[in-house]
Amino acid sequence: MISLTKDHKMLGYASLDACPNISHFVTTRYGGCSSGAYGTFNCSPYCGDEFEDVCRNQALLLDALPYRPTALIIPKQTHQTNYLVVNEEFLTSPVDSQQTFLEGVDALMTDKSGYCLCVSTADCVPIMLYDSTHQAVAVVHAGWRGTVDRILEQTLQGMFTHYGTTGKDIRATIGPSISSAAFEVGEEVCEAFQKGGYDLDQICMRHPQTGKAHIDLWAANFSQLRAFGVSEAQVELSGICTYTAHEQFFSARRLGVKSGRILSGLMLNPIPLFNH
Repeated sequence: MISLTKDHKMLGYASLDACPNISHFVTTRYGGCSSGAYGTFNCSPYCGDEFEDVCRNQALLLDALPYRPTALIIPKQTHQTNYLVVNEEFLTSPVDSQQTFLEGVDALMTDKSGYCLCVSTADCVPIMLYDSTHQAVAVVHAGWRGTVDRILEQTLQGMFTHYGTTGKDIRATIGPSISSAAFEVGEEVCEAFQKGGYDLDQICMRHPQTGKAHIDLWAANFSQLRAFGVSEAQVELSGICTYTAHEQFFSARRLGVKSGRILSGLMLNPIPLFNH
């Protein structure tokens, strides 16, 4: 990954940074004002952090972006497979209605410029999708349950339905999240992936000493991209394990559920207004 800010507070992807029509970011733990397990740069409002600290951190984030979004749109995730289309109906709704729309949502998509779509993670997999042909973006929160139920596949199908997106149109990123080496699971999780149609030989490994199963969430989500027709060259994998790099990134397995979250955001840049 590349640094988007001089202080390394926000990172990004070379493949997306090369696209002039979009802006994106991935937050680290550095440079904010939260404390304890939320220290210091938690920008997620749904994990128990102090409201004032989250607001201050979000203000710092917005000030650091090259294009200031009209809004950060952050869903209240519940490890399901619901996606929300951020369209005129959503954007013209009252704030209370927007919050209702965002309940139980784990993926967002839009073709509207100036609105930054975000997902919050702390070991789960954050995925960004950019359709450069139809100028649409999406973000996905894929925990193991969402991965079993193929939330990424459903989001891609949603982009096809709403924007005409096909595999050849997509640039995708798989962000900082728990690696297979760190993601030890019980047999019931392996069974869930098997029932979900996954080839366990491709995504499940056994630790040579313990015999415990380890699931590769990166590979499981990559297989969904490939099935949609996204080539390997169109996917950038961060390769960063949040469990291992817990001092730089939030990890729920290290810090507990009541801890900070990485915020990953993607936006179609606002269309500049010219005076004639």
